[in-house]
Amino acid sequence: MSASTTGYRPTRGKTLITGGSGHFGANLVRRLLSEGHDVRALYQPGTNNRGLEGLELEMFSGDLRDAGRMREAVVGCGQVFHAGAKVSTRSSTPEQERELWEINVMGTKHIVDACLEEGVDRLCYTGSFSGIGIDPENPSTPVHEGMPFYPFMDWLPYARTKTLAEHEVLKGVAEGLDAVIAVSTGIVGPNDFLPSRTGKTLIDFVTGKLHGYIPGGSEFVRAADLVEGHLLAMAKGKTGRRYLLSTEFLSLDQLLDLFVEVAGGSKPRLRVPVPIMMAIARVYAGTLRRVAPEAPQRLTPGAIEILAMNRHAELSLAKEELGYAPSSMLEAVRELYEFFQAEKMLD
Repeated sequence: MSASTTGYRPTRGKTLITGGSGHFGANLVRRLLSEGHDVRALYQPGTNNRGLEGLELEMFSGDLRDAGRMREAVVGCGQVFHAGAKVSTRSSTPEQERELWEINVMGTKHIVDACLEEGVDRLCYTGSFSGIGIDPENPSTPVHEGMPFYPFMDWLPYARTKTLAEHEVLKGVAEGLDAVIAVSTGIVGPNDFLPSRTGKTLIDFVTGKLHGYIPGGSEFVRAADLVEGHLLAMAKGKTGRRYLLSTEFLSLDQLLDLFVEVAGGSKPRLRVPVPIMMAIARVYAGTLRRVAPEAPQRLTPGAIEILAMNRHAELSLAKEELGYAPSSMLEAVRELYEFFQAEKMLD
């Protein structure tokens, strides 16, 4: 869609994007550039910033934990998309938990304060599905934006920090900031340079390294739909409102069926029951946490628990107030596969 069909109003000055080198940010940056926006992208030196390489934009180095630098980042910007965050589905060490809080909570506070001080016209914050409340009696019941966060579960530190970050945005609204929250589910699509957890799963599937999977599922969103939803929220969203964005719920069986349709091959024969996989993952995660806390782990206990909930989303608010119209996860998987091919990430 073009800007005229979303109703996304042109910004005065520059548009700041935090997290521009991430999966969602890289797609948002490209969409805004294609529509002629003057983009400033915040990046952190020394990290993987391939998602921003070769683009016609202003690269602005900085750390969300640096309040003074965030004030400088928003100078001259009419609108801000705050998508920067530290994502984690693993059980964290105390040091890692502190880092999550500093980046996700305090970093959001620094962006909000800077927007208020510099008179930014509007802020759109990227929330997380993990910060949306659930029905504790039946976690698979479709959830909506008005459900309060249920604190008495063993939520991952990431989920807690994203919930607290939303509170910082709403505190800014109480101080007079025009801000809206666009809540992302599991993103699938191109420009997945890092790659994401779902992207790694597709790579493992294509290269024959995916030997088994578990039952369960979650809400997924096509990258193009998530970008469109953010632009719609920026253009039409009510101040202080959050909008849940997804394309559709997929079980892992259905997701793998899409992989087969797009990439060929066949699904792994091994379908491991959740209790068995959870026990294995906990032992592995505990050992890894002690001997190599920074090492990657593909399927963490937290990720398994999320999938086992089979969480569904109710999208009526975004559809009715924004005109949000999700498309197809088949297209999302096809775009991701073609991107990996073009980047030679399937070799």
